[in-house]
Amino acid sequence: MFQAFANIFRIADLRNRVLFTLGVLAIYRIGFWIPVVGVDQSALVQAAKTAASESTGFGRLLQFASIFSGGSLGQSTIFGLGIMPYITASIILQLIQAVYPPMAELKKEGMSGQQKIMEWTRYLAVGLCFVQGFIWLNYLRQTNLVQPMFAQGGPNLVIFYVVGIAALTAGSLFLMWLGEQIDKYGIGNGVSIILTAGILSRMPNAIYWVVENFDPRQTAEPGKLGIAGLAILLASFVAITAGAVMMTVATRRIPIQQAKHTRGRKVYGGQKHYLPLRINHSGVMPIIFASSLMIFPSAIFGAWDNATAQESMWKPMAQFLARESQIGSFPYIVCEIAMIYFFAYFWTTVQMSPDDMAKQLKEHGSFIPGLRPGPRTAEYLETVLNRITYVGAGFLALIAVIPTLVTQAMGIPFQVSQFLGGTGLLIVVSVGLDLIQRLEANLVMRNYAGFLGNGNDAKAGRIRSARG
Repeated sequence: MFQAFANIFRIADLRNRVLFTLGVLAIYRIGFWIPVVGVDQSALVQAAKTAASESTGFGRLLQFASIFSGGSLGQSTIFGLGIMPYITASIILQLIQAVYPPMAELKKEGMSGQQKIMEWTRYLAVGLCFVQGFIWLNYLRQTNLVQPMFAQGGPNLVIFYVVGIAALTAGSLFLMWLGEQIDKYGIGNGVSIILTAGILSRMPNAIYWVVENFDPRQTAEPGKLGIAGLAILLASFVAITAGAVMMTVATRRIPIQQAKHTRGRKVYGGQKHYLPLRINHSGVMPIIFASSLMIFPSAIFGAWDNATAQESMWKPMAQFLARESQIGSFPYIVCEIAMIYFFAYFWTTVQMSPDDMAKQLKEHGSFIPGLRPGPRTAEYLETVLNRITYVGAGFLALIAVIPTLVTQAMGIPFQVSQFLGGTGLLIVVSVGLDLIQRLEANLVMRNYAGFLGNGNDAKAGRIRSARG
């Protein structure tokens, strides 16, 4: 593996792409030190810590939004919104394509249709930046998290909103542009790379908490992490990460037989290959949808409980709903698992059509052995998709609830347990695998040993790069 990393920097073109990507990520992290004008940063950080420790709806919103902003909304900087508006716009247009036939036809037009959809995605992202920026700044003002000179009405308030929304929008669009530059001149998918960098940037804080609260004595104090707890935490991290990698690359291979064609005296075709169907085809989207929707019951019922007077007849019901809708409660976990299953099937249905797959196989002269081309093949593919989606949704549900269970069982804060599952882990695993595959392809293409090679296999026939 070390030899493979060394080979990366021996190829001029690949070396330049890797260094360009690292440079873009450095610029991306510098942006988190530039605050938004008018925000009381110290008060905001304290409010975010309090909300996160109490597992309130606001704290859950901050944790969820931080995955897509790449940092923490507890530090309101120009990159506070991150690329979340762009991701939201992409998801919205993908859903529209599934229910609006003209959009689906536009996608089939090829490169011109894709460019048009990409243009609409950018415009929609700008609109979402304005909306999300206004909501965030308005919340800061209502909770007294802005500087006194901007808290009152008048010209200062207008300046606060105009400058704040402009800064947040410009920061989000700049990150979107950086992602496109990585796509052109770097290595990997730009948006995914930025997401992963933001998630991994929170890992040093988690490691610092583990080191700070480690108690090597046989009986650790309450709130501390003993030797057994540390061993369980490390073993769980390795096992869960390995399981996430396995389920991300796992596929159900369906045998495909190509029909034979006779032309003159020669026979063509007849090869046997496979149609790979990913077990977890929906990726992290079901967890994203379920987690985002589960924020609202916790926030709404919590606000109702706080607004209801003690002598009111509705107080017991408000307390019950607020308590049972909190993160980690049994109803919350059951509802989250149910929604993950629902969105897993929904997203798979939107992205994959058994009828279209059967039609394409028939047009290319291929068929599944033992099945007639056409409706019978589509019915079989639909059955297989339903079965593997059930398994993939179960894996997503397990990954989603592990951080909550670890937090409750071991008393570990969410900033540490989030690396044992959830959306962040799946994003890091999928992006890491994609990056390794791209590097592997570049190395093998130039006759260098890749990450899966021996390291000495390609030395004899190694081809030097054009400038390396």
